[in-house]
Amino acid sequence: MSYAFAVAAVFLLFFALGVRRDRRRFGNAVHLGLAVTFLGIGLLAGIEDAPPGVAETVMICGLLVLGLGPVVLAGLLTANGVKMVRKEGRRPSNLLSLLAGLGMFGVMILAVTAAATDSWALQTLVVTLLLVLGYVSFLFVCFVGYAFLYGRMRIRRDADYVVVLGSGLIGGRRVPPLLASRLDRGREVHERLSAYERRAGDAPVLMASGGQGPDEEVPESHAMADYLVERGFPPGALVREDRSRTTEENMIFSRELMERDRPGSSCVIVTNNFHAFRAAILARRAGVNGQVVGSPTAAYFWPSATIREFVAVFLQYKVVNLGILGTLILLGALVWASR
Repeated sequence: MSYAFAVAAVFLLFFALGVRRDRRRFGNAVHLGLAVTFLGIGLLAGIEDAPPGVAETVMICGLLVLGLGPVVLAGLLTANGVKMVRKEGRRPSNLLSLLAGLGMFGVMILAVTAAATDSWALQTLVVTLLLVLGYVSFLFVCFVGYAFLYGRMRIRRDADYVVVLGSGLIGGRRVPPLLASRLDRGREVHERLSAYERRAGDAPVLMASGGQGPDEEVPESHAMADYLVERGFPPGALVREDRSRTTEENMIFSRELMERDRPGSSCVIVTNNFHAFRAAILARRAGVNGQVVGSPTAAYFWPSATIREFVAVFLQYKVVNLGILGTLILLGALVWASR
């Protein structure tokens, strides 16, 4: 028990040092997840010393979570996926929560079948699959948990720019609700920073960042700027970055403009809340001195969007992650072949 607490303390120290060094590192999420995991192991190991009835209650709750939790989660994901398709269409990115829910039901059916048939090959397949899913699920929980914490960090007061990231336009030139949410949040942050900077000197600049897609009549940044000006935002406080096509390019080209006009400047980057942590990771990689904040998003949009963001982050570290998954699959194959 004491060993588990000691390991938890070590990972908690790594987490604290990582956050102090740079809040935008995915390693912070993993260290926090490992600290919580080992803390939980230590608490469970010491449950036998708890007052009478506590151990039994914990065991019953644990069995209920393990038994009913996956079924409930799979059902919620499937229902959300159906709603997502009805509201947003059948684009692949909108199917993620539906596929995740159906996939969970498939694994549960496969596990029951393996137990009922007593098939060595099927049992080995299920165990290997559970190990793979366990690793991915651990990283997913780390991602979601730390993204939640990151999104609630206090906004810095010394930023020179507020950079609003673009997204697709409606009809090739109109700002959709998702992008309008970012722009409204960006204006709110700009006003807050302006109140601070009036006492310190230069006022911040709001940068609309987004190029022109193949199905768009104007660059996203121009439509974004028009949206703000039409609602009373001063044109002189606006800058347009109109070359980027991806989030990575948003960061790179925005940084070029900031360094050109105000070398060494810092910024607050605004996107939707489900996208904030991945955008922060990309900002760090691009060398942008910026904090990322999120704007509100419709609740039904969250599951598929969060899964998509996690997959993108998972593949950013594909050498390590795919290597670990490959090792687990290889071990499963060796166990099957040894029979």
